[in-house]
Amino acid sequence: MRVEERFLKYVSFGTNSDENSVSCPSTMCQKELTAYLEEEMKAVGLSGVKNDGTGYVYGILPASKGCEDRTPIGFVAHIDTSGEVPGDNIKPRVIEYEGGDIDLGGGVVTTRKVFPYLDLYKGQHLIITDGTTLLGADDKAGIAEIMTAIEDLIAHPEIEHGTIYVCFNPDEEIGRGMERVDLSYFKPEYAYTVDGGRLGELEYECFNAAAAKIHIKGVSIHPGSSKNKMKNAVLIANEYINMLPPAETPSHTEMYEGFYHVNNVEASTIGAKLVMIIRDHDRTKFEARKEFVLGIGEYLNKKYGDGTVTTELSDTYYNMREKLEDKMYIVEKAEKAMRELGIEPISVPIRGGTDGAALSFMGLPCPNLSTGGENCHGVHEFVAIESMEKMVEVIKKIAQG
Repeated sequence: MRVEERFLKYVSFGTNSDENSVSCPSTMCQKELTAYLEEEMKAVGLSGVKNDGTGYVYGILPASKGCEDRTPIGFVAHIDTSGEVPGDNIKPRVIEYEGGDIDLGGGVVTTRKVFPYLDLYKGQHLIITDGTTLLGADDKAGIAEIMTAIEDLIAHPEIEHGTIYVCFNPDEEIGRGMERVDLSYFKPEYAYTVDGGRLGELEYECFNAAAAKIHIKGVSIHPGSSKNKMKNAVLIANEYINMLPPAETPSHTEMYEGFYHVNNVEASTIGAKLVMIIRDHDRTKFEARKEFVLGIGEYLNKKYGDGTVTTELSDTYYNMREKLEDKMYIVEKAEKAMRELGIEPISVPIRGGTDGAALSFMGLPCPNLSTGGENCHGVHEFVAIESMEKMVEVIKKIAQG
């Protein structure tokens, strides 16, 4: 099966994850794709296929004859899609991009002014959305590329390779992708996530990340008699947000610059909740950012009274570079594979995180490979078929060692 055919099948499954859910997977729709992948993995000839019932599915491609002593490697991709944009009833279509803006429909246009890198794709075949949903290339393109590479290797036993482990998992988008991974079953010496990014991107460093929930307790009094009595949680929440550095938000930062991002607000006079993420590549700066957030709460408690602001702060993942700096041969192997296929590697810091970060801190080094996708987490998401085809070859080349 061609990689784009696989991809189009996978995106027919809606798999948005839900950070407010306590189940695993966080949404039951993810199990539908997991069940489909389980059967497909068996059908293409993978051994030891295992669906653990919580959204993880594993498979093993045994080493080709005479290659049993080669280092076992793994490939990982996630099943879920971001819940920030609708991910059900996706209506993808394939266009031959000839340049200019792309009219997705319904007044939604992917413009060269906002997305100037569209020029890189002139003459290629793009899979786009209809402007009402995301596409799901993050990360169903990764799943499709891994599965197509595995099928090709099985169909061509003359291609030598060591043992290859495969893992598809839920809930990466909410930072819980590796919470229940079974490393007694998925046990390569090292692995690669295949998770988003322009063709050629090869990432071995990411943000340190924390999540914060700020609870604000107000006092409600009839506004006609509230002088010196009312404590309006809406206004205190606004004051809190205004104390965050305005230039240190996602829309004002790039590359190695960290940020604070308030992504949800619920507020009334009597109470408010802010949900925020904190990011920085540098561990020292990351810790300072967390202290700064705690300091805002302390200041407002002194101003409005103890217990006005309560802060829940938890680390999500750390910069995987800490665990990969002395294992750069893993990155160099991927660079070599890309160059042999005429792709110039692009090493960039991930302004986010991957399951590879969690795995690296669990003792399994795991940098990230691109899928060829662009504009993830939004209706302007697209992926070039030509990029997916090249990534299939990259995976196969890495597998050959």
